[in-house]
Amino acid sequence: MILLVEDNPDDEALTLRALKKNNIGNRVVVVRDGAEALDFLLCTGAYADRDPHDKPQVILLDLKLPKVDGIEVLRRLRANASTRTLPVVILTSSKEEQDVMNSYLMGVNSYVRKPVDFIQFVEAIRQLGLYWLVLNEAPPR
Repeated sequence: MILLVEDNPDDEALTLRALKKNNIGNRVVVVRDGAEALDFLLCTGAYADRDPHDKPQVILLDLKLPKVDGIEVLRRLRANASTRTLPVVILTSSKEEQDVMNSYLMGVNSYVRKPVDFIQFVEAIRQLGLYWLVLNEAPPR
């Protein structure tokens, strides 16, 4: 499973289209703000009945989110033993150096700027999928 944390409907559609175009058939769960992402990953709130063992293979996390921003989501994930080792890729349009630095200080696995061009975006998603879903050796559960 891929967890996509994205509040922009256009970017969500673009990401889902790029995954499909690259034949990435993993189930994609979409949440639209940082609070919902935390509820999903920590099995709280609306997701209290979710199986805590059903963890995403990778989290694609936007930075600029309503309710709880991406950096805070990342900080809370890394502070929790059950989510500490989940692979998190920041997928954002932010070009702020401070965002890159803060992401790595909070323990992000990768930081990717969303390309403006669709062809480049599809290629970026292909490479992310290949690496995180096929090549990467995830920690044992």
